[in-house]
Amino acid sequence: MSTMYHHLPVEAYTSQEWFDREQRLIFSRSWRFAGLVEDVPGPGHYISVQAGLNNLFIVMGRDHRLRAFHNICRHRGTQLIRAVGKTQKALTCPYHDWTYDLEGNLISVPDEEREFPGGVDKSCLGLKPASVDVWRGMLFVHPDPNPPSLAEWFGAVDPHLGPHDPNELVEYEEARSSYDIKANWKIVVENYIDVYHLSHLHSDTLHMYDHAKAKFGWEGPHYHFWEPPSADYAKNLEKNLPTPRVIPEPHVGAWVPMLFPGIGLGASEESWNLFIITPLGPDLTRIENRSKLADASSWEYSKQQWSSWSFWKDFGGAKYKGEDAQGEDDPMASRDFTAEDVYACEQQQKALTSPYLEIGPAAKGESPILMHQQAVLEFMEAQEKRS
Repeated sequence: MSTMYHHLPVEAYTSQEWFDREQRLIFSRSWRFAGLVEDVPGPGHYISVQAGLNNLFIVMGRDHRLRAFHNICRHRGTQLIRAVGKTQKALTCPYHDWTYDLEGNLISVPDEEREFPGGVDKSCLGLKPASVDVWRGMLFVHPDPNPPSLAEWFGAVDPHLGPHDPNELVEYEEARSSYDIKANWKIVVENYIDVYHLSHLHSDTLHMYDHAKAKFGWEGPHYHFWEPPSADYAKNLEKNLPTPRVIPEPHVGAWVPMLFPGIGLGASEESWNLFIITPLGPDLTRIENRSKLADASSWEYSKQQWSSWSFWKDFGGAKYKGEDAQGEDDPMASRDFTAEDVYACEQQQKALTSPYLEIGPAAKGESPILMHQQAVLEFMEAQEKRS
């Protein structure tokens, strides 16, 4: 791989050693998206998430306070709870029935183990605390009980994320999805922030926005992006929006930042979307998509869909057509920008094994890739110094 246009070696995208190092230094030492505030609506509700080497969970106590803990029983380390659910009063480990209250205190063990040898006080065997905070209606956890504040972590980039208030929107459950990409997580991020490819790979599937007028930049390790609607789309925007507005006029455009280390936000005039990246291996990444729309009546949605029908009925097209398409399952003939992106990421991952691979001269819109690679290196170096 040419080093002239790249800050990272091939091994950063292919080796288990690099993957393990990133899990230890990045994903185990930064704020991790866990869910939305409505996922933990009342006392006893909980949700768990993997944060690098740590499985953590958030639970709402009887005092309606959110708390985060490491999801390991203090007896033998068995996972205490599953992904999501509700318990009335307590959390019980399935292995030996050690039981904790919603505040993380050990409250009971099997009868035959009530006498702790050596004078051990079981009050010291509560769950290991982690940190939880809320930002823009999203729940975040950190393995450290005393990390840098979430406001400090995202504060500088917050003004660049658009006028959306996710707390006023409702989740569109039908759009919620999860899928795996056979590529390193950094390739997925690099594709997301590559402005150059928008008007090429997605020339038909995303032409409702004017990619040539995109504005982008960085606040620390966080990438921010905005672009205006295309002339055709903007000509009668209120009529052309596919669903009711979620931001006040005169705001227009798409805000599509990528928050370190792998939280994409896609927000536009009519929606607010999450794109959560979870590395599973050197060449495997899981994506979770969640969307929120206007809290409006069915009639308002129907009225907007009727209004926009003439614009969207012939909108878009496949990248490959006719003889270029390789059957109905060809992602490049799918008319789906996500399928196009997945294909591109997986092809780039495959190319990493070639001894002839080089990274060619970059266009201006590709510059965020180098900035993200630099952010990865700087974050890991900073964490190593603290170790």
